[in-house]
Amino acid sequence: MTIAYWCVFTAILMPVMFTGIAKFAGKGYEPQDNLAPREFLARLQGFRQRANWVQMNTHESIPGFMAAVIIAHQMQGEQNMIDLLAVGYIVLRLIYGVLYMANIGMPRTVIWTLGVACILGLFFT
Repeated sequence: MTIAYWCVFTAILMPVMFTGIAKFAGKGYEPQDNLAPREFLARLQGFRQRANWVQMNTHESIPGFMAAVIIAHQMQGEQNMIDLLAVGYIVLRLIYGVLYMANIGMPRTVIWTLGVACILGLFFT
C-alpha cells in the first residue's frame, strides 16, 4: 500500500480522534450519553464544542481527499508527489484541528485553504 493510501486510512480515523477529544477531554461525559451522543455533543462548550465541529468538518473533507488520492493513482501520477500531497493534507488537517480547538480563526482559514490545495493538487500530479 502506498503512503498516500495510508494517509486515506489515517484521514478516516481523524474524526474519531476529534470526537474522543470532544467527549473525554473534560468532565461531564457519562456512559449513558452514548444513548444520545448528538444531544450530548450539542451541549458542549468551549474547545470541546470546537473539537466536535472539527470532527464534522473533517468528515466533510474526507470524501474529496479519498477521491483525489484514488484518481491520482489511477491516472498514474508521480508517486512521490502523490505521497507528499497526501501527507501534507494529513499534517495540515491536524494543524487545522488544533487551531480550530484553540479558536484561532485566520491562521485556521489559511491552513484549511492549504489542505484544499493539497486535494486539488492531487488531480494534477
